[in-house]
Amino acid sequence: MIGKNLSHDSATRHVTGQARYIDDLPEPRDLLHALPLASAHAHARILHIDVDAALDVPGVLAVLTEADIPGENACSPVGWGEPLFAEGVVHCVGQYIGVVIGESVAACRAGLSAVRVEYEPLPAILDVHAAIEKESYFGEPAVLSRGDVDAELERAPLRFSGEVDTGGQDHFYLETQAALAVPGENGTMHVFSSTQHPSEVQEKIADILNVGRHLIVVTCPRMGGAFGGKESQAAQPAAMVALAASQTGRPVKIRYDRKTDMCQTGKRHPYHSKFEAGADKDGRLLALKVESFADTGWSPDLSRAIISRTLFHLDNAYFIPALRFTGRIARTNNVSHTAFRGFGGPQGVIVIEEILSRLAELLRVDPAAVRRLNYYGDAPRGMSPFGQRLKDVRATRIHDSLIDSSGYRGRREEIERFNRESSWTKRGIGFSPVKFGISFTKKEYNQAGAYILVYADGTVQLNHGGTEMGQGLHTKMLAIAAHTLGVPLDRIRMMDTATDKVPNTSATAASSGSDLNGEAVRRACEKLRERLRPVAAWLLGIVPDEGDGLVFEDGEIWLPGNPAARTTFQEVAKAAYDARVQLSATGYYRTPGIHFDPSAGVGNPFHYFAYGAAVTEIEVNGLTGEYRIRRADILHDVGDSLVPSIDKGQVEGAYVQGVGWLTMEELVWDEMGRLLTHGASTYNVPAIGDAPVDFRVSLLPDAGQEGVVYKSKAVGEPPFMLGISAIVALRHAIGAFSSTPSQVELRLPATPEAVLRAVDMARGNPAPAATKA
Repeated sequence: MIGKNLSHDSATRHVTGQARYIDDLPEPRDLLHALPLASAHAHARILHIDVDAALDVPGVLAVLTEADIPGENACSPVGWGEPLFAEGVVHCVGQYIGVVIGESVAACRAGLSAVRVEYEPLPAILDVHAAIEKESYFGEPAVLSRGDVDAELERAPLRFSGEVDTGGQDHFYLETQAALAVPGENGTMHVFSSTQHPSEVQEKIADILNVGRHLIVVTCPRMGGAFGGKESQAAQPAAMVALAASQTGRPVKIRYDRKTDMCQTGKRHPYHSKFEAGADKDGRLLALKVESFADTGWSPDLSRAIISRTLFHLDNAYFIPALRFTGRIARTNNVSHTAFRGFGGPQGVIVIEEILSRLAELLRVDPAAVRRLNYYGDAPRGMSPFGQRLKDVRATRIHDSLIDSSGYRGRREEIERFNRESSWTKRGIGFSPVKFGISFTKKEYNQAGAYILVYADGTVQLNHGGTEMGQGLHTKMLAIAAHTLGVPLDRIRMMDTATDKVPNTSATAASSGSDLNGEAVRRACEKLRERLRPVAAWLLGIVPDEGDGLVFEDGEIWLPGNPAARTTFQEVAKAAYDARVQLSATGYYRTPGIHFDPSAGVGNPFHYFAYGAAVTEIEVNGLTGEYRIRRADILHDVGDSLVPSIDKGQVEGAYVQGVGWLTMEELVWDEMGRLLTHGASTYNVPAIGDAPVDFRVSLLPDAGQEGVVYKSKAVGEPPFMLGISAIVALRHAIGAFSSTPSQVELRLPATPEAVLRAVDMARGNPAPAATKA
C-alpha cells in the first residue's frame, strides 16, 4: 500500500455528513451546556463579580470562577503564566473569568448577559511596537550567531537595511473549539475533545480537578481543522466542561460560535523584524543581522519555542557566513498567541526572502538567480547557524528542476514584453524555496506509541497517539499497517485517539505526526507479523527457516516459488489464537540523535530537513490593486511518499493558506483591544476563486529519506512557506509600474489596498541608492 494514491479515509463521510465531530456525538442523558465568561477589557483589575442575576435566569445552574477550582488554577502548556480563570486581574479582551453552566445554550447566553463584572481599567499595550518601546518582554533574548557580523558588514561591498512586519492569522478551522465531559463512577471522567494534544488536555484537567491522570480519559474522534490552534488552547474549553461536570455530576458540553472562537483564542504571532545585510556585487550574502520581535499576547503559551523556530529558519535555504539572529517575545495585552502551521518558521523565512528580493531589486537582476547563488551546499557552505551540518541538501536540485519544468525563464521574458505593452495591468512571476527542519524542538516530544490488535477472524484495530484534523494522518497510518501486516485496508479499523489506549502522547504538530506515529505503528505491526510467521509456516507444512521467506500481502501469505504454499491472513490469525499466540502488540519510537543547547545556541535540533520550491505568476490591476494568481508550479520534497494523493493535497492546501496569510488575511483590533474582524464577513480567508487558475504540484522523485518510516518525509508545514512566491511575483508586477527600476515598498498582508499604495509609490518614486562600503 505504500506509495499508492488513496482516498482520505473519511472523505466520503466528510461530504455526506456522516463524519462525527464533538458536536455530532450522541448527547448523554441530563446534558448541560457551558459558555465562557470573558473579559471586556484589555487590562483591568477585577473589583467584583456579581453572579446573582445570572443564577436567577431560568435554566442557569452555576457560574464557576477560579474560587471553584479544587486543584491548580493553571492551563499553560509551559506550566506557568496562564490561569484557567483570571485571578484578580485580566490581561486581554477575551481572557477567561469563569464559565456559565445551563440547561441550554440559550440559557447560558442569557446568564452571560446577566453577570456583572466591575473593573478598574489599567494601562494596556496593544501591539508589538508599543511593547518594544516599553521594553515589555517575557524572558531574555534568544540568540544564534556565527562569525564577526559587525566586521563583515563593514567590509561588505553592498550594505542595506530594512524592516519586515507580518500580521497575525486566525486559524479559522471549520470546527470551532469544542469539548464534552461525561462524569463516571468513582471520580472518573471521560472527556471528548477537539484537540491536537489529548495527553496535555488530560494533564490539565487532572491538575485542575486535583486528581491523578489515571482517572481522566481524553478521546479525540477527529477535528474539523486545527492548524496549531488546538495544540495548547483546546485545553481551556475541555477543562471548563470537566470542572463543570465534576461540580454538577452531569455531562457538560461546550462549543464556541465563530465570534467567540475568534475573539478568545490566540492567532499566529504578529512579528516586527529589522535587519542589516551585507552582500558582494554579485548578490552573495556575506553578513546578516536580524532582530525579530513576536507579539506574544498576555501569556507565554508556546511562544518561547516559536521564537526559537523563527531563529532556526531565518536562514531558510541560504548559507550566510557571518550572522547574528536575535529573537524576543513581547508581552502585550492581546489574546495569547499560539501555535500555527510553521510554528514561527514562516515569520523567519519571510524576512530572508524579503531581504533577497530587495537585494535583487538593488542589483537589478532576476531574484531567482540571487536565490540560487546563496543556497547551502558542500563544505564550507553546509553548516547551519546552530551548528547542525546539513546532509543531502536538495535546494539547488529542486531549483534547477522547477525553473526548467515551469518554463520560468521564457515566461519571465514574455511577462516583460506584456508589461511593456500594457499600461494598467501588469504581470509578475516569482520563485521562492523552503528548507524546513523536522522535529519538535522540545526533545521529549519526539516519541510516539501505537497499539495494534489482531482478532481471530483476521481483522485489525489500529490505535496510535496521533490525531486526525483532516490532514490524512489516519490514512497514512492505515497504509503503513496494511503494508506491514499484508492485509487489505478494509480489514483494518482506525480507532479514535484516546489516552487509555496510548498514554503520554505528544501533540500532533511540528509536521512530525507521520514520522513518529508511523514508525511506532510499523514496529507494532512487525512484531505481530513475526509472531504469525512460524504459525503460517506450520499451517503450510514448511520448515521454520523457510518461514522467513513468507510474503504477507493483500490478505494472503505465501512462499515464493512454491505455488502450494499459500494461505490467508485470516486462517493464520485463527491458528495463532488456537495456539495461544499473543495477537496484540505495542510499538514505540523515539527520534534519534536530536539535541540542542539553548544557552550556547548550538546542537542538532532537527532529524532532517524538507525542501521545496514554488513559481507563482500573478496579474495586477493598477487601478484597483486587485490581482489574481494565474498559475502556480510547485515541486516539493516528501521523500518516498507514503500516500502521494494525501501529500499533494497537503502541499496544495499549505500553499493556499500561506498565500492567504501574506495577501488577504488581516486581523484588525480597535483602540480598546477588541477584535473587529471576527467572522467570515470581515476576515477574508482564501476561497476556491483565490486558488491559482492553473495549479501544478509535483513531488520530488528519487528522494527517499533514510532513517524515516518507509523513507518518507514530513509534509504538513514546509509547503506553507511556498506562498511567499506570490509576494515575490507581486513585487515583480508592482515594479513594472515604475518608469525606472525601483525598490518596491509593499506592506504585508498585501491586500488590494496595500498593493494599490505600492503601485502608486512605484509610479512616482525612484529606486533608493545602495550604500557603498
